[in-house]
Amino acid sequence: MRIAQIVCVFPPYKSGIGNVAYNFSQVIKKNGDEIITFTPDYGKQNNYSFEEKTSVKRLKPWLKYGNGAFSPQLLLHLNKFEIVILHYPFFGGAEIVWLAKKVLNYRFKLIIHYHMDVFKLPFLAKSLGLPAELIKLSLFKMADKVTCASLDYLKNSSLAEFYQKNRDKFIEIPFGVDTKKFRPNNYNCDLNSDNKIKSILFVGSLDRAHYFKGIEVLLKAVSGLRTKDWRLTIIGEGDLKPDYQKMAKQLKVENKVNFLGKIEDKELPLIYRRADLFILPSTTREEAFGLVLLEAMASGLPLIASDLPGVRSVFIDGVQGFLARPGDARDLQNKIEKIISNSNLLKKMSRNSRKLAETKYKAEIIEKNFLSILNGL
Repeated sequence: MRIAQIVCVFPPYKSGIGNVAYNFSQVIKKNGDEIITFTPDYGKQNNYSFEEKTSVKRLKPWLKYGNGAFSPQLLLHLNKFEIVILHYPFFGGAEIVWLAKKVLNYRFKLIIHYHMDVFKLPFLAKSLGLPAELIKLSLFKMADKVTCASLDYLKNSSLAEFYQKNRDKFIEIPFGVDTKKFRPNNYNCDLNSDNKIKSILFVGSLDRAHYFKGIEVLLKAVSGLRTKDWRLTIIGEGDLKPDYQKMAKQLKVENKVNFLGKIEDKELPLIYRRADLFILPSTTREEAFGLVLLEAMASGLPLIASDLPGVRSVFIDGVQGFLARPGDARDLQNKIEKIISNSNLLKKMSRNSRKLAETKYKAEIIEKNFLSILNGL
């Protein structure tokens, strides 16, 4: 099969959407099919080493704003493929796919992978995104299948009504994780003791596009911890990093919070293995799942994540970790203290995390399900 993939960002840009698209491309290539990924050339990335493993065409946009880009030359390519995978949202890209299918009557099968709703857009972004909003329902009606990481998220999304009327069109394909790459240190159990300083970990982007990651909530929560035997490591880069560092200083925890910045992918598994607890304190529904939760679980870490649609479906509250009220620093603080102050609970949740990663989210399982959708078309 010849498959085209259309996505707003792609590695080396750090983004959940881009990482999912990259993983899709690797699964398809491993299956022996041809795939070309079309993504905008924003002119700010110099390292395209990922393209050694997959075919990528970076198109110069006629118009661009943030991670939205309008590249009409994409129309010249799409009639050459049997299947098109559109990663949604993509302001500018979605309209091109709609034009190809609706107006030019291209015959490709269409899969839309729905990542998330988009909120809190600046006025200009809302204006530029208006065409995508106008054709949204028509676009999804044309799709042969709509995949998503979590049906729980979808049921609470802007597509909820459409989903209720077209359930047969939707398929849940959770993210997968490499359980060999991400693995625990003896389930992290032998390393945990009542006397050990507990290492808390956050991994995510620190830019304005990811304002919803909840770093402010996390910093407030750890600043109120009654125990002093903790350290917080924050992995990620972005233009909001100086603000978070300033906040840590204002809360007088700058000596206990380590902003490690950008970490190479090959180093990340070791960072997870050195931690005791992973936290995803996101504040809005723009956090739809959290691939980092799977990496943490595979590494044998207990979890604390916000009780948001999609995110709350990744693990079982009270088994692999706890769900916390979004934006509630006091609730997050209490959940952190429950885990780091109880070594037996920490060890139990650690084992449960690894077990769930192996039985539900192992990459091989997810890949098989994804390929069955493509073959079905």
